[in-house]
Amino acid sequence: MTKEDIIQKLKRIVEPYVNHTENFNNLTETSDFIKDLEINSANLVDVILDIEDEFNIRIENDDMEQMLNVKKSVEVIQQKLK
Repeated sequence: MTKEDIIQKLKRIVEPYVNHTENFNNLTETSDFIKDLEINSANLVDVILDIEDEFNIRIENDDMEQMLNVKKSVEVIQQKLK
């Protein structure tokens, strides 16, 4: 699965939780889920659970703590898919 494929799936996953639509529409690898998209921390847990379901992976707490932006999330997902 390519990085672009993962980002597209990630966009679909986070969209329901986004509180800043303009930043979501301009999402890049450097987009921060909390600062840029204004996803609250409780919803961020939901995002992680949705990622686990979508990609059929298990994300450990250490990985979850790092997944605060698109780039790091993609890296964790790619590593788990190997």
